[in-house]
Amino acid sequence: MTKPKKVGILTAGGDCPGLNAAIRGIGKTAIIEYGMEVIGFNAGFTGLIEKDYIPLKESALSGILTLGGTILGTSREKPYRYSKKDGNNEKPEQIKRNYHELGLDALVCIGGNGTMDTANKLSQEGLNIVGIPKTIDNDVWGTDVTFGFDSALLIATEAIDRLHTTANSHHRVMIIEVMGHHAGWIALYAGLAGGGDIILIPEIKYDIRSICQCIEDRYKNNKPYSIIVAAEGINHPEEESAARYIAGAIQIYTGKETRETVLGYVQRGGSPSPMDRILATRYGSYAAQCVAEGNFGKMVAIKNNELITIPLSEVKNKTRNVDKNLPMILKAKEMGISFGDGSIKKK
Repeated sequence: MTKPKKVGILTAGGDCPGLNAAIRGIGKTAIIEYGMEVIGFNAGFTGLIEKDYIPLKESALSGILTLGGTILGTSREKPYRYSKKDGNNEKPEQIKRNYHELGLDALVCIGGNGTMDTANKLSQEGLNIVGIPKTIDNDVWGTDVTFGFDSALLIATEAIDRLHTTANSHHRVMIIEVMGHHAGWIALYAGLAGGGDIILIPEIKYDIRSICQCIEDRYKNNKPYSIIVAAEGINHPEEESAARYIAGAIQIYTGKETRETVLGYVQRGGSPSPMDRILATRYGSYAAQCVAEGNFGKMVAIKNNELITIPLSEVKNKTRNVDKNLPMILKAKEMGISFGDGSIKKK
């Protein structure tokens, strides 16, 4: 018999709901199905650099499925970023030394675009790496969906639902800014689910005059309030939030009472949704299978609800953005929803 494999797990980048479900999925499958030894590195790649880790027995993985955050902690440590002070970087070599000194047979890296880029570089260094895509932004290239997105969508949609009542009561324009970096997935889905009248995403260039005209038309048609859902990554001055910039312009050009809400980090917190628990568990279990089969240098992904792997080298330096010709967007425009670009059918 060959000796059981030893696998390490880390969670890197921003936190999001479902990380613990993924850790549990990897660990329980690795231990129960394949008889592996599992350890978890604390604080993302920082733990790997500093050899800061904990053993993950099956008992330690019980009861974490529903927990938000990550039991391993996380950080935004980027091992391949060179020091501006002295111009050198020993972190990748330290990672390789620790990997071999600990007797690891594989490392599972859970994270978003930056983490997958680092995972690919470590794979190129000769380490056995499997990546798992996570982010509320849903912008990791190569997979249909990342865990964390559905939970953030539920939170954003509930916030929009609540804004409808105050907007209607005061006949105001209400702007809610959601996260997503330079991808508009949260804004698009939450805007549609929450009945937004105007949805602004980075992938579609907006014209503030078109936005103001839409609001004026709504008032003329006895619709005395408007809900605008704006992605944080839309074009706006750096010194202001996207929501504040749009609100100020609307107030100036239309004279309508306008208020903004920046939803912020609440979108990343709390217990994962049932769908994210399931997706993260599927990803984690499949990653353990990849380790057992020696399928390294890959990121697990989901296409048409089927689990697949794609080379980490194909994921690097790519972002999954919203296609402005997505059928969902075209149908939304047919319903009279504006995307700030002037292509709207009158309600």
